[in-house]
Amino acid sequence: MHEQLQNIIENQLLTSLFQPIVGLGKNEIYAYEALIRGPSDSPLHNPINLFATAERFNETAAVEQVCRKVSIEQFSAQQLPCKLFLNVSPSILLDPEFKEGETLAILEKIGLHPSRIVIEITEHQATDNYVLMRDAVEYYRNMGFEIALDDLGAGYSGLRLWTELLPDYVKIDRHFIEDIDNDQVKLNFVRSLQSMATATNCRVIAEGVETEAEYLAVEALGIGFAQGYYFARPSAVAVTTIPLPLFVKNKVEKKSVAFKTTTYISEIMQQAKAISSQTSNNDVLSLFQKNSHLKVVPLVDEGIAKGLLYKDQFLTKLFASRFGVDLFGKKAVEMFIDTEPFNFDYQTVIEDVSQVLTDSNHNESAFIITEKGRYSGIGMVMDLLQLITTQQLQNAQHANPLTLLPGITPINKIIDSKLLEQNRFTIGYFDLDNFKPFNDIYGYEKGDIAIKLVAGLLSDYIEEDGGYLGHIGGDDFIVIFTSQNWENSCKKILSLFEQKVIHLYNKEHQLAGGMNAYDRKGAPCFYPILSLSIGIVAAEAIIKSQSHIEIADLATEAKHHAKKKPGNSYFINRRIPK
Repeated sequence: MHEQLQNIIENQLLTSLFQPIVGLGKNEIYAYEALIRGPSDSPLHNPINLFATAERFNETAAVEQVCRKVSIEQFSAQQLPCKLFLNVSPSILLDPEFKEGETLAILEKIGLHPSRIVIEITEHQATDNYVLMRDAVEYYRNMGFEIALDDLGAGYSGLRLWTELLPDYVKIDRHFIEDIDNDQVKLNFVRSLQSMATATNCRVIAEGVETEAEYLAVEALGIGFAQGYYFARPSAVAVTTIPLPLFVKNKVEKKSVAFKTTTYISEIMQQAKAISSQTSNNDVLSLFQKNSHLKVVPLVDEGIAKGLLYKDQFLTKLFASRFGVDLFGKKAVEMFIDTEPFNFDYQTVIEDVSQVLTDSNHNESAFIITEKGRYSGIGMVMDLLQLITTQQLQNAQHANPLTLLPGITPINKIIDSKLLEQNRFTIGYFDLDNFKPFNDIYGYEKGDIAIKLVAGLLSDYIEEDGGYLGHIGGDDFIVIFTSQNWENSCKKILSLFEQKVIHLYNKEHQLAGGMNAYDRKGAPCFYPILSLSIGIVAAEAIIKSQSHIEIADLATEAKHHAKKKPGNSYFINRRIPK
């Protein structure tokens, strides 16, 4: 084994695999971690065996030196544009030979800047000399490297090492990520780590994300980076892109809800005269001959739709053979109906109809419209597409140019429509606190980022069963909640906003909890970190309102009460208008 190990060291017989570390904010690869494998035909192929053998024969430093060299060279050869995480054990970090700058020399030879390299401290052995560790970390930082702490929660003194070294990144051990979506204890533990990271200006990486549910739980906590099989397995040839559906599957479904209108399929219903499914083919042929404009006929028995008969298909089947009319003329027309038609209640929203037809690869040109299960009329697919296209153009005209969310005009139309139908709903008026001084000091680009942050959080938490979101101007948003779960959604939005918004500030303002600026009268004033206020109009107050104007007054009143509270807060207005 010793001979095999020395052969590996002398001939650099190691292969580096690269696993991407994904930035959840921008949904793209942020960095790669280099993972080492020995020769495939050797018992030292497994990295656990490799490093255990190296430790046994006191060759750890030599093996890690080869690991770094091979990883950097193979990383450079693939011309990967991101950062590279290199695993280094604490004992090697303190080794004087490592301090001589061997890694820096390799980087200079290849042409990689040290800022591209993150030294990932793998704490698999006890570490008690924190003074030396701090000095070593500071030494490498001064050279341009960043520092990461690996497997937080699994090592000997991870939390102590975190507070002593104040690394740029901490990687949460896989144990705490596994089934985090079903384990409240793990969820709260990771949430606490995320809060600590925010306080110390440290970035968190969730390791071992393997399922969509784990990814969504991690992302909901505001964790900025993730790594695991869900995104990509380690490979010698690094993947360079992550499939977009891995990020946006749920978000697209939620955000599409925000653009849903309240236009029902009854808007395009045609009062087509129906015939019985037992009508003879001869009578149907006569019907089409007398009405040349007729393209489709619904078949209805005792108020229940049985099918749709298309003129072209009917004639094709009837005259498919020389004696078609003689053979089939007296038989019932139902023989020519292969499939049941799609049925939609007249109060179905047009986007829902379109989604059903699209998902089913529907290739027919019409569908049945019913009322309380009984035939009412038919709808044409072309009319549906035309109506949706028209509404999309109208929404685009009124959309906010920054977030592309619907503006005040379509939101007011939805509110008035729901009031007319006496539907139960709740209104949320979202507004940023201290936005003007933030925008003045950090500039409009950072101001736009803050507004987009709010838009993204609101889009994520609009209820999938029919919520509506509008950006009515500046930093003001309106949400129409149609589910009873609106309060939990508001609490999640406030919590995540508080976690994320701090990163828009520089370190000085983060530590101070805000910034000094001038108020509207020119007097010096301290403005805390941006917060979010929500004025909520409860359903019981809305039900007595007559129009969106009354609701706007109630929402504004609620928002003013919310803004009187310090920090992120909400106020529920239950006042019933006189």
